Amino acid sequence: MQPGARDHARSYHLHRLATALDTEGFHATVKTSYPAALHVFMPGASMLAECIDCVPSTDDAGRLHWYYRWSWGELLHDTSEPDAAAAKIAEVLSAR
Repeated sequence: MQPGARDHARSYHLHRLATALDTEGFHATVKTSYPAALHVFMPGASMLAECIDCVPSTDDAGRLHWYYRWSWGELLHDTSEPDAAAAKIAEVLSAR
């Protein structure tokens, strides 16, 4: 995959996650500087924030998959389900 195509795919997946987070009541902004990342915070509680990135990986059969990743490097969720990833982020960042 060419570097430009990789950047485009990363931004595409992050925008899908931003849209899903809007339905959870979070504000999410895709930062398009290299590498693109998603800044997420709860309106009115800016200390509850996280930066999510998106990384490619191959499975055992050599197929390319994209994953959302927490700022500390742990994989969050496969990009095929941005709503499920948004629910996990909401669970972690929600003030309870």
